[in-house]
Amino acid sequence: MQHRAILSLETGEHFFGYAHGPGGEVGGEVVFNTSMTGYQEITTDPSYRGQIVVLAYPLINNYGANRHDPESRRPWLAGLVVREHAERASNWRNQQPLSEFLSEFGIPVLSGIDTRRLVRILRSGGVRKGLLSRVEGDVPDCDRFAWITGRAVLPDRFLTELQKRAAAVPALSAQHLIEEVTYGRRYEFESGPWDPWPAPETRPSRPRIALLDTGAKSNIARSLAVRGCRISVLPYGVSAAEVDALRPDGVVLANGPGDPEAAVRAVETVGALIERYPLMGICLGHQVLGLAIGAKTSRLKFGHRGSNHPVKELASGRVCITAQNHGFQVEAESIPESSGFAVSHLNLNDGSVEGLAHRDLPVFSVQYHPEAAPGPQDNQHLFDRFLDLVESR
Repeated sequence: MQHRAILSLETGEHFFGYAHGPGGEVGGEVVFNTSMTGYQEITTDPSYRGQIVVLAYPLINNYGANRHDPESRRPWLAGLVVREHAERASNWRNQQPLSEFLSEFGIPVLSGIDTRRLVRILRSGGVRKGLLSRVEGDVPDCDRFAWITGRAVLPDRFLTELQKRAAAVPALSAQHLIEEVTYGRRYEFESGPWDPWPAPETRPSRPRIALLDTGAKSNIARSLAVRGCRISVLPYGVSAAEVDALRPDGVVLANGPGDPEAAVRAVETVGALIERYPLMGICLGHQVLGLAIGAKTSRLKFGHRGSNHPVKELASGRVCITAQNHGFQVEAESIPESSGFAVSHLNLNDGSVEGLAHRDLPVFSVQYHPEAAPGPQDNQHLFDRFLDLVESR
């Protein structure tokens, strides 16, 4: 059943639509993703914890949802905003509507709003806090078209109150989001059925990889497992001594939510591991590595979230299309020359740092997602590059 609902931004804009799922209200940082497919993987990416995600592509739920595609044990976003949530999904793998899947975890879906206008506001003015609330009680009588076009006359004090509550939503930097999404204990990753194409080379050495879980997507572990790796997933807050006790052949720093400067314990651990093991950082893991070597991070205006971001590898001149989901960057000018690290990749849209590499040590990181899910598989070779470094020690 659908109910009238409003997305209110802290800057005073209001978007009228219809909510699927639970009642009440949710707040979060409002961001947008430009991917055309992969909405179930997006909603289950732990990096979206604390955020209301706007999908720029207008037709969502065309192929439904299932129990096999999630990238973690549950969806993590605060709410989802779409132009149209299709009432009927058509796909042989469909098991339930996306809105029903999210509703099981108390996450609302707002549909019917002008997502193009909303994306332009976020692109021009930057991300901002928002409040998604169902409208209860006395509402002016109007038809569906009048409601979604904002022609319903609501009291100014009502809309002003929603704006105030949106402004009062806690900032990402004030929340301990990584601790909410990390699994909390060590476990050995066991991959379910997965048939990548083309199939990568299996490593006969079966290296032991420690995956530091700051909100890791499952496809990172799967991309390593299909190459013959044994993967121990370690929770956020693990110490360097605990990593040493595992005696890994290499360490992977995963993605995750929030401000990288809040990942204090991960920065401390990574700083102690840099000279001990081959190391690969992904997304938040890239930012954590940057902080560990003494660089600074800063917020992007509206972030990079989508499956079509061009990135140039400086050493080869090769350009790849990448999947991305981040709102912060490592500042190139802040990288200490004494650290031995240099920028290895650049974003061709805005020139921001997309990768770091050490000139001598087997350590590198990328800001984007080589595991994709969703997105292009163009960058799976980075896992092979990492394992080559592991086996060459």
